[in-house]
Amino acid sequence: MGSGIAETAAVSGFEVVLRSRNQATADATLAAIEKSLNRQVEKGKRTEAERDAALARVTATSELSMLRDVDLVIESVVEDLAVKKELFNELDRITDDRTILATNTSTLPVVELAMQTGRPERVCGVHFFNPAPVMELVELVRPLTASDETIAAVRQFAESCGKSPVEVKDQAGFIVNALLFPYLNNAVRLYEQGVASIEDIDTAMKGGCGFPMGPFALLDLVGLDTSLAILDALYAEFRDPNYAAVPLMRRMVAAGETKIRLLIRKMQNCFKMQFQAQNL
Repeated sequence: MGSGIAETAAVSGFEVVLRSRNQATADATLAAIEKSLNRQVEKGKRTEAERDAALARVTATSELSMLRDVDLVIESVVEDLAVKKELFNELDRITDDRTILATNTSTLPVVELAMQTGRPERVCGVHFFNPAPVMELVELVRPLTASDETIAAVRQFAESCGKSPVEVKDQAGFIVNALLFPYLNNAVRLYEQGVASIEDIDTAMKGGCGFPMGPFALLDLVGLDTSLAILDALYAEFRDPNYAAVPLMRRMVAAGETKIRLLIRKMQNCFKMQFQAQNL
């Protein structure tokens, strides 16, 4: 998400400081942005001059101190509240008092991040969707502590990036994930119960509901680990059974898998090899 948000801001004319934990990762993220822009040039969606201008606006660094004078920080680290709290505490110490500190979290409580700072009125959520350069929606999350001026500023930023922002209150899942993840969870439940194959469930939802991709393709795009974290956060807040992660998903994440279709193929190949061995 970090590279997509940085690319979106850069092509919209903003100077961007892209910070990662180490310089190698920062450079790799910048390379990913360049690759994305090159594809757009090849498809005629962007000129070489536009690509070069956008890349010139991005500075890749591993130093948090480089964020000292920016107007807006959008955090996009792992979906772990403790990790984000520690980062916001550090960002509050490093950045100018006028800087807005925003999180791209998809479901975690923004107010808890705000209270890690001495400027809770200047902390909010700016939730882009993946892939950020393509998806139009941005959820602007207003915790109880955020000022009208902060929300107005991030709305102006989102609109300047060509996005369609919607304002939501600081509640787990906001709009999209609160509605989306019960659907994804129940798709895994259907598969676990043997109702249909992954491919047929995806085909059914694309053909029957007009969705651009099926639930399992979307789970692979989001990542099983991220999906499980979102479901756990939703369940922790609402205690709604629809948010209780299906056991199969939890086991897959415990096994270190992030893509459900890849794991199923591995399992099918394993069963095929075992069957062949038994018949030798």
